Amino acid sequence: MVAVFNKELLSWYLITLKLRETVDQNLTKSGASTPNPPSTPTPYLPLPSTSREILLITNGDSQDPLPNNPQPEQNVEITTVPEPVPERPESVPLIISRTPSPPPTRTFSISPPSLRLPNNRNEPSSWVAYIHQKLNQARAEEANNPWGKLSIYRVPKTLRDGDDKSYVPQVVSIGPIHHGKRKLREMEPHKWRAVHRVLERTGHEIERYIEAIRPLEEKIRSCYEGRIVLRSDEFILCLVLDGTFVLELFRGATIPNGFTLLGYSRNDPVFSMCGAMHSVQRDMIMLENQIPLFVLDRLLSVQSNRPDQKGHVAHLAVCFFDPLMPTDVPLQERDRARMEMSINGFFDPLSDDGLHCLDAFRMSLLRTGPKPEPPPKRAWLKKWSQTRRVADKRRQQFIHCVSELREAGIRCRKMNTDRFWDVQFENGVLKIPRILIHDGTKSLFLNLIAFEQCHLDTSRNMITSYVIFMDNLINSEEDVRYLHDRGIIEHWLGNDKDVSDLFSRLCQEVVFDFNDSYLSSLSDHVNKYYNNRWSTWFASLKHNYFSNPWAIISFFAASVLLLLTFAQTFYTVYSYYVPPS
Repeated sequence: MVAVFNKELLSWYLITLKLRETVDQNLTKSGASTPNPPSTPTPYLPLPSTSREILLITNGDSQDPLPNNPQPEQNVEITTVPEPVPERPESVPLIISRTPSPPPTRTFSISPPSLRLPNNRNEPSSWVAYIHQKLNQARAEEANNPWGKLSIYRVPKTLRDGDDKSYVPQVVSIGPIHHGKRKLREMEPHKWRAVHRVLERTGHEIERYIEAIRPLEEKIRSCYEGRIVLRSDEFILCLVLDGTFVLELFRGATIPNGFTLLGYSRNDPVFSMCGAMHSVQRDMIMLENQIPLFVLDRLLSVQSNRPDQKGHVAHLAVCFFDPLMPTDVPLQERDRARMEMSINGFFDPLSDDGLHCLDAFRMSLLRTGPKPEPPPKRAWLKKWSQTRRVADKRRQQFIHCVSELREAGIRCRKMNTDRFWDVQFENGVLKIPRILIHDGTKSLFLNLIAFEQCHLDTSRNMITSYVIFMDNLINSEEDVRYLHDRGIIEHWLGNDKDVSDLFSRLCQEVVFDFNDSYLSSLSDHVNKYYNNRWSTWFASLKHNYFSNPWAIISFFAASVLLLLTFAQTFYTVYSYYVPPS
């Protein structure tokens, strides 16, 4: 007779019995139970380890527990035991007595899977087959070249740096990446209102738009980076719903009284030029919140019954996102003429097919951009640059900051042009176009830079080059204040330090090729002028003695006094050696 006074031991015993019943029931259902081999002694299921060594309590016999890690080829057998005794208070001992005839036992074996190579080498093992399967998948994926079709990317974690608000939509989702998120569901009824308005205005059925998009499903999916979890019908409906919503916003915002002409109320919370329009524009320009332009072109052609219509959506997108432009300088006459001519025709700022709205907006910013002039290099530097395959993070310093340039005699002057990136340098004067910084500038530049970092076919990373150039110029609040006094920077932020921090944030974790930048040649000319000692000395003289009228008068007075003193000294010495006759 064995008396058990340890309540913890009894608890583990009861848990073991419960596990045995569960396994027994599963085996009964599956019919996987096997008889106990007669030649093998029956071991018992070990109890979990406690603070001291414990022997297994059975129906009168006790044996050592099985080892924790049996060999792969060993069978683990579990023996049935009598029904558990109900738990009793800790003060009352539990008595388990020997019985002359123990109840019948039933055993079953569990054989762990073997990961060793089989004896027959002609038959591949499971893990070798798994390796071959993965290699075949990689070979098929490489043959399909999915990266060549990508245009809508997921922003890398290295660029996010905890600033999800600048990359993740806060009001409306466009496309499948952020579709169905809880915080964006409030805009879904307005999307259905847009579809209803279009169907009512055109007299079409929604099936017509669904069938127009269905043949493009595979092509559309290949434009998105990563796996799209939406099923076929859900994916197509998402594109029709979001695409119709985008087209209604484009058409209503680019025409005077456009929303009223489309049938919306003047007090509409979404389809009007007030309310949430600014937040919607900011979300729709994000990289992860895009729809391919050819989808919007297809939907617009179905609405207007013009199957061959292409390119009009790009013009509508540029006009819709015009309030986000980082400059308030009016368009030049030739660009304005092109915009007016494109109202009823094809609009393409760089004579190239746009990928999505963000790409079309970027191309409109870079209208006929300059081609970079490669700077003169030494032979060894040119050879090293040609053999280099990875952009060097250390060579992203274009020029010195404004304070240092001023000490070298380089001045900054505002240039009147709507091309904010068109920087020029001539005769010690750095001409920089005016740039307007508002609360949406940060998100705009971050998404433009992310697109240029992800999409390798962009034209020489011009937005990235410009932002890094401005970050080099601005190193402190004093630099921002100087550029603001010269009319180069106009901002609506809190103070000058916020502007300096903004450009520092824009350039974090950004890598590009310095030699491929359109500003590399200009930077070399500026640095060459900066390293000229005569220019530095002349600038120091001008700064110290010609900074204001009183300093100029004092300088000339001191010069005249010095000349008179020199003349008096000369005549005194001359009269000593050559006395008058």
